[in-house]
Parts: sequence; structure tokens; C-alpha cells
Amino acid sequence: MIGSPTEVEGARMLAGEGLEGRYQFQWWALDELGATPSSGDQKKKGPDTGIDGRITFTGADGGLLQGIVSVKSGKPKADDVRVLKAVAEREGAAIGILVTLDEPTGPMKHEATIAGTFHSDVSGKDYPRIQILSAADLLERGKRAQLPPLVAAPYQKAAKVVPKVDQAELFARAAELPGQYGDGG
Repeated sequence: MIGSPTEVEGARMLAGEGLEGRYQFQWWALDELGATPSSGDQKKKGPDTGIDGRITFTGADGGLLQGIVSVKSGKPKADDVRVLKAVAEREGAAIGILVTLDEPTGPMKHEATIAGTFHSDVSGKDYPRIQILSAADLLERGKRAQLPPLVAAPYQKAAKVVPKVDQAELFARAAELPGQYGDGG
């Protein structure tokens, strides 16, 4: 497969190309969400710590909070949601997002619902603490993770620099220099 999937069958084909295909599916899903791969390098493959990617957003004090992303290309199950919830708690993440190739099951949806919500003081809204998105959600339904905004800090204006030498003094110094500015010497 060349390029990014544009339909669920393309995502399925991508994930079905062995271990390399599963990593490609994972990186595609992270890109779709705007998440940063947890390794920081999309080419690095290593042990699974339950975190495939991270998304940041602004907290009440202006600091950054995180959402963690876990991508599963195998058969999804309720235990995947429970593991994500535990990893989010371990990492102090406000939100956990599970991306699956197949549609989530009823028990998965139940586990996500009982995880509760995260309240953002920045937006004044509640967000599901655990969210599940399928490949069909991303490709066909246009769904994305529900996240608080990332608010960039305002740019600080630098203090004006006041020159310590006036223009007449600069001309006098230039006249003392040999060459093109001074006496031609």
C-alpha cells in the first residue's frame, strides 16, 4: 500500500501487512489525531508501555496537560480500555484515547463511560476521560478526539533598546577609521 488509507479497507490492508504494517497503522492513526509518537521518532520500534502517542492541551494554570493515545490493530476488547485507563492514571494524563481498527464492542464502550469525565477550566467543558475512535470514525465519520484547546501563550513584547551613543558621535568615530569611511588611509 502506498500513501495513507482513505477508507477502512485500506486501513485494514495496512495493518494486515505483518508487524511492519501494524506499526504503519499506528503511525497513521497518531498522525490522524495530531498526536506525537511516544518514542519521539516514528521509525523507532520498541517495547509497548501502553502509550503509542501523546497529545497536549492547556490546563487551568496555563501549563500543559496531556492525553495519551493507544492504538490497537488487533481484535479490540474491554481489557484494552481498562489497560488504557490504568496507564492514563499512572502517567497522570487527563485523557486517554484508544484507536482501534475494528468497531468497539459494547463492553468497551461501557468501560469508557464508567471512566468518567475530565473538566477543563480553560474551555469550561467536560470531556470523556477515556475515548474510543475506530478507523471508520476517523475515515468515514470525520470524528476526532474531544480535547480541550491548546492555548498558545501571548508573545511578550521586548523592551525598546535605547542607543547609548548619539548619531553625531558615530559619524566622528567613522571619520577616525582608515579606509572608505575615514581619511582614505
